[in-house]
Amino acid sequence: MANHWMKDRLKTVPLFRELSDYELESLVAISHVRVYKPRTFVFMQGDPLERVYFIHSGTVKIYKTDVSGKEQIVSILQTGEMFPHAGFFLKGTYPAHAEVVEEATLIAIPIHDFEQVLMASPELCMKLFRVMGEKIVDLQNRLEAQVLHNTYEQIVLLLLRLTRTNAVKQGKWHRLTAHVTNRELANMIGTARETVSRTLSQLKRKGLIDVDEHGFYLIDQEGLEKEIFF
Repeated sequence: MANHWMKDRLKTVPLFRELSDYELESLVAISHVRVYKPRTFVFMQGDPLERVYFIHSGTVKIYKTDVSGKEQIVSILQTGEMFPHAGFFLKGTYPAHAEVVEEATLIAIPIHDFEQVLMASPELCMKLFRVMGEKIVDLQNRLEAQVLHNTYEQIVLLLLRLTRTNAVKQGKWHRLTAHVTNRELANMIGTARETVSRTLSQLKRKGLIDVDEHGFYLIDQEGLEKEIFF
């Protein structure tokens, strides 16, 4: 029964979705399920790099801190995503903090054991490389945004990125599936919370964003694209 339960949850992870039951068996044998309450840490920056995690449900915030304690949010991850990505095949320490935002059920797999499975499954290995490639492209786009765009444009680009990674279509809007504060938005691009607040107010007046009754942002993706690309 436990094996079936774990196999069903592994099948919800996009990386494993196309694997056969036989291929999943090797993952079931090394996987563990852990439940984390909000505001708890899965791991902290500098902890020994020991496991890779897959999100069955919930929301996890990945962020770095500098020597002064300033926070730089790397990403907000939800159902189906894995972490960490950076330094996955290297020995050492976790490169960032992983903090649970909404109660999360995670599948944890020891990295050494996962590497053994990857070596025995070229198809899974190729799928993982594609995921890594997508993350590299995303990081390149973020760097380009910081170099080539002013702060207003960076905030618009951030909202557009969130519509691709953390939103569902709802009529003309894209509704974010994670609660994000103005401070968290600011920490994603390294600007001040007040700057984000002013920009969001401008975008609301233009009818390009809104907030629903539950506090989730509603984003007019097409409108924002015209705001910055035309």
